[in-house]
Amino acid sequence: MSSSPLNVAIIGMGTVGSGVAKILLNRAEQMTARAGRPIHLKRAVVRDLSRTRDINLPAGVLTDDVESVINDSTIEVVLQLVGGIDPAYDIMLRVLESGKDVITANKALLCEKGELVFQRAKELGRCICFEAAVAGGVPLIETVTQAMTANQIISIEAILNGTSNYILTEMFSHNTSYADAVRTAQEIGYAEADPAMDVDGTDAAQKLGILVQLALGVKVNLDQFLRQGIDSLSLADLQYADELGYTVKLLAVAKLLDGQLEMHAQPTLIRNDNPLAHVEDAYNKIALEGDAVGKVWLSGMGAGQMATASAVVANLIDVAVGRAAITFPRLNLWNSSQNIQILPREDISRRYFLRLNVEDRPHVLADITNVLGNHEISIASLVQHEAPEVDETENYPIVPLVIMTHRTTEGQFQAASRELDALDCIRAPFVRMPVND
Repeated sequence: MSSSPLNVAIIGMGTVGSGVAKILLNRAEQMTARAGRPIHLKRAVVRDLSRTRDINLPAGVLTDDVESVINDSTIEVVLQLVGGIDPAYDIMLRVLESGKDVITANKALLCEKGELVFQRAKELGRCICFEAAVAGGVPLIETVTQAMTANQIISIEAILNGTSNYILTEMFSHNTSYADAVRTAQEIGYAEADPAMDVDGTDAAQKLGILVQLALGVKVNLDQFLRQGIDSLSLADLQYADELGYTVKLLAVAKLLDGQLEMHAQPTLIRNDNPLAHVEDAYNKIALEGDAVGKVWLSGMGAGQMATASAVVANLIDVAVGRAAITFPRLNLWNSSQNIQILPREDISRRYFLRLNVEDRPHVLADITNVLGNHEISIASLVQHEAPEVDETENYPIVPLVIMTHRTTEGQFQAASRELDALDCIRAPFVRMPVND
């Protein structure tokens, strides 16, 4: 065991950064045993020194000067735990160029700039580790890039956003509204003050993009595949899905079909006998299918301070013992040489759930089925609960109508949806979700 400490710095002392610092400071002896040398937290960079934090750092560690990290040649590893692209991209490049290895949890940066930063790291003889960027505490990146390397991964079906999964669980389990579930998620630290990227599907889509890059060698931009969030759903949608034998989850999917890649990240109806339907709270669950091993399941906490910090520290141990220096330059993680085309979204084939708010009057159902029939969409089931009788002189009441279709294409479905939107018997909101059978 080397007696010289490994000096590290954290840039970004938010939720995850504070969790990492807790592990390094509170479990120092255990980390030393696993790393083969002491790990010394030398700097922690923040934007606001006056902000109250839930951890007491040793004197001299906390700073607002990122240059004190970049210019310190004794710091060997930087845990870059700031989000977004700017200034994170510039900071990462400068850290690498200063001769330091990088560990990050920034999926947005990797999704957009991964090829550039990986190439620069290789040119400089440095490494980038990012286990925490995709599924919180779940060892998904290591599984895809190392444990399953004997396989061609042909399918990914995953719940990758712990915040959205917690919100959906809270809504259904406690019969609460979307807004109230979001507030609860914020109060316990699963959702940010602005939860937009979690609830609009961006976070799950970015993570899916990273997985596709690693598993299939395909660079995919977010605008190339369907992305939809949970922010348009209500408790009624979850209850109707349950009545039909399904659970709603924000599901990220990538499948190889006849040489093309089907991709989408959307709230989806999943049959209740599917293991993905039973993932609750902030947990993630991922089904990877390899052509040799078959289906592999991974599950664990996908949000929260210590779960994500766990993955960051695991990467730090990899760097400390020298594993990362061996594997990073040889795995060719950001190779985009595969000539796999994205299946056009209009050609995606599946079933759909529709919830329409309609006037309870004659001929409404005929109007709706006529639109669907004109686009060759067949109805598998229909649910309309009995409405109270009203006097003929009163306005027609608005009632929910739930339709499950047979298999159709996204192109046909979208064309029908535009015509349904134009019907004067339908009131907003008009909820549409795919079905995963």
